[in-house]
Amino acid sequence: MQPPGEALTVERRPLDLEDYLEIVRRNKGWLAGPAFAGLVVAVVVAFLWPDTYVSEATIQVTPPQVPQQLVPSNVSMEISQRISAMASNILSRPTLINIIQTYNLYPRERARLPMEDIIEQMRTRDIRISPVTRLSTAARDRASVFRISFAYPNRFLAQKVAADLAGRFIEENIRTRSSQSVQTTEFLKDQLQQAKKELDEWENKLAEFRVRNSGRLPDQLDRNLNAIRAFETQLAGINDAINRLVQERLMLESQIRITRDQIASLSASSDAPEAPVRRERLAEVERQIVALETALVGMRERYRDDHPDVQRLQRQLEGLRKNRQALLAQEAPAKTEQPGTRALRPEQLKALREAEANIARLQSQIEAKNLEIEAKVKEQQQIQRLIKQYQSYIESSPLVERDYAELTRNRDLARARYEDLSKRAAASEMATDLVARGQGDKLELLEPASLPERPAKPNRLLIIGAGLGIGLMLGVFAVGVREMKDTSLKTLKDVRAYTKLAVLATIPLLENDLVLQRKRRLRWLAWSAASLVGLAAMAGSVLYYYSNRS
Repeated sequence: MQPPGEALTVERRPLDLEDYLEIVRRNKGWLAGPAFAGLVVAVVVAFLWPDTYVSEATIQVTPPQVPQQLVPSNVSMEISQRISAMASNILSRPTLINIIQTYNLYPRERARLPMEDIIEQMRTRDIRISPVTRLSTAARDRASVFRISFAYPNRFLAQKVAADLAGRFIEENIRTRSSQSVQTTEFLKDQLQQAKKELDEWENKLAEFRVRNSGRLPDQLDRNLNAIRAFETQLAGINDAINRLVQERLMLESQIRITRDQIASLSASSDAPEAPVRRERLAEVERQIVALETALVGMRERYRDDHPDVQRLQRQLEGLRKNRQALLAQEAPAKTEQPGTRALRPEQLKALREAEANIARLQSQIEAKNLEIEAKVKEQQQIQRLIKQYQSYIESSPLVERDYAELTRNRDLARARYEDLSKRAAASEMATDLVARGQGDKLELLEPASLPERPAKPNRLLIIGAGLGIGLMLGVFAVGVREMKDTSLKTLKDVRAYTKLAVLATIPLLENDLVLQRKRRLRWLAWSAASLVGLAAMAGSVLYYYSNRS
């Protein structure tokens, strides 16, 4: 047996279709009431909710008429980014206040709400800007479009505001595109002037460095080497000329000596017995002098004057010249002391005069050769100085190479930057001119703002259906809760299932007829009143909607 004080728990039997139908029959009021209430609320809400008309305008992004390869754009911002930036400007607080005041929008909201809330509602709920999409038609393969829509209870005002927003986008694009293009061009021009100034400064520094270090620059090394080689070639030619002139002078001097020997032989008849010996010694000294002078010229071609061999030959040559002067001094008194014992014959006298004239002519030629040798020697010394100067240039070239390379590198970098900016500035100027001519990418009104014929929201059928469904679900939930709490035995199935006894007979519930009629009358009055109130509310909302719409 069950202990006293503890509740008896019995599992409920499973329900079948007959049980569910019985539940519906017993609780039909609990199902119909919430469903009807939901229907009434949904109808009232659906028809009291004001219509919202959406007007939409389509704007086309037209690409530039000139190919991008010929005139590149000087605005790097993508069209989607530009439209987002323009949307931020157009949907700003001053612009939206201007639109609201121009078209007298939201009069009721302005009477009870601050302007900031109305602007936020208009910006976030009523205005829609779709992303940029490309057209799929072949004729407009490169064009893109985006849409601007405005939602408002008045369809005519919705159309006007949508058209106003589309026009503002087109005007803002023209202004923004032109401003950005001009600013880019001005910026590049300023950068170009600065680059030109910097290039001029480096050019001036490099020019001053070139002037200050003329001949020592690395790029002048080949020229210096070529100049040295040319000077050496010229110096070799001058040395050859000097040698040739010295040889010619020696030949002239030997001719003079030969002529003098002829003159001496003419007067040999009156000479002393030792005169031939002196003349032979004098001729030998002359030959030695000529040989030493020739050797000295060849030695000077290879060595300087301070070389020991050159100095030795010079000393020997001076000794022989002194010896020749001594022999000439001894022969002169002999000529004066022993005049000719016999007069010369006419042909000897003529030969003597021709010999003296020949000596004078040869001496004048020797003087001319000496002048030429002197001029060649000066030219030789000048070329040697030039060779030393260019050699000093070559030796000092590595000292200035680093500074020169740095100046040249900086000049080249400045020139490359100037040339690059020059090209960019020219291209930007063409792009700005293209925008000024209206041939750049621009926004065009592809479809003007539409005049909506039907409201976009609310969807009244959906609202009514949703309200009816929610009411019915609430009724089902209430019936379920009521049945869960009611543990009484309602049918013979419940008696047999829970008592495990056979039912022999049933006794119906006997109630007073007056009480039953009163309950039915009250129930009918309640339902009638609720139905009338619900129908009146629905009819009133419908009439209100159509009266305001007309």
